[in-house]
Amino acid sequence: MNVVDSSGWLEYFADAPNADFFAAAIEDTEQLIVPAITLYEVFKRICQQKDENEALQAVMVMMQSQIIDLIPSIAFDATKLSLEFKLPMADSVILATAQAHNALLWTQDGHFEHIKGVRFVAK
Repeated sequence: MNVVDSSGWLEYFADAPNADFFAAAIEDTEQLIVPAITLYEVFKRICQQKDENEALQAVMVMMQSQIIDLIPSIAFDATKLSLEFKLPMADSVILATAQAHNALLWTQDGHFEHIKGVRFVAK
């Protein structure tokens, strides 16, 4: 299983330099899970940078995979990860979701660079 963090989705949708790095995980929708908070972050950022219609198109692509809600066990694990690695809330929820599903987390966010279970590429 795979999880792509928000920065990876945004990179992919913008066809930015690291888009190819994320393409394999994103395009394998049967093996991809999407933390619900990622929908929020991607939708918000694309609305800010472009418009709501384009943001809706992006999240419709994301919703072709399994969406994972924030449940209490993931919330509690995210809290512990946030404290351990000094992660912001959304990042800790994304990591906790990946860990709860034994998924590989794909990212270009430096917060994750040295964490086990993470596939990191420098931005």
